Amino acid sequence: MNWYIKVLKQYADFSGRARRTEYWMFTLFNIIIIFALAGLMMIGMSSGSSALASLTSILYCGYALAIVIPSLAVCVRRLHDIGKSGWNYLFVLIPFVGAIIVLVWFCQDSQMGENKWGANPKEIA
Repeated sequence: MNWYIKVLKQYADFSGRARRTEYWMFTLFNIIIIFALAGLMMIGMSSGSSALASLTSILYCGYALAIVIPSLAVCVRRLHDIGKSGWNYLFVLIPFVGAIIVLVWFCQDSQMGENKWGANPKEIA
């Protein structure tokens, strides 16, 4: 959970580097929260109460919108950690192949030593 909070504290920080652990723990907690909110939304919609359905939908959509910028920021910092520009994240726009390329990059280990985006966070910790 500390990794998730760390990313939220760096809400719109697109500079620096993010370790694999930071990215994947943030992604894990984000998925858990999204599934929990989606479950609440389905319960709210099946309850027959329009007020409850509206409230759960607003919670789900509000969270999804609020998490867009920190998600992009941690993706860019993760790419910086392996020595790539954040603009390389645009590869996900290429159907099928682009997402696989970016996934492989996100799984790579940190670039050793310092690069133009800062010191290796693994070596600092």
